[in-house]
Amino acid sequence: MQVWTQRRTNIAVSRAQRQRGFTLIEIMVVIAILGILAALIVPKIMSRPDEARRVAALQDIRSMQQALDLYKLDNGRYPTQEQGLQALAQKPANDPIPNNWKEGGYLARLPNDPWGHPYQYLNPGTHGEVDIFSYGQNGETRGANGADTVIGNWQ
Repeated sequence: MQVWTQRRTNIAVSRAQRQRGFTLIEIMVVIAILGILAALIVPKIMSRPDEARRVAALQDIRSMQQALDLYKLDNGRYPTQEQGLQALAQKPANDPIPNNWKEGGYLARLPNDPWGHPYQYLNPGTHGEVDIFSYGQNGETRGANGADTVIGNWQ
């Protein structure tokens, strides 16, 4: 009986020694691995919001281009520069007044770009018959790259 008790005590002490925890070196290795992973992954994740905004702007522009094409099919011409994109949501009151303007409009509302700026419209366009575009994050023509690049229906 004493041997059995002694053996149980040795097993309990052995388990306690094995479950002491992590050593400082093991913890430092794990922290180093997490740091390396963060250094590789975080920059890729951080650029995603700008990419998502750019894709959203392109989708908005494509939708407005389709609405403009329907407007032209119904009325024989695109809205003038003065009428602008607003002619897709509200019937223009200035000349030339469209004869077959679709009741309810071609768009329920005119969206702003993902950065909160209004989309720009040129008729005649410099890249096509009409241009729809966003100046990007800064809302100005000075964008050169990244989120400040001009995004338009010619892309």
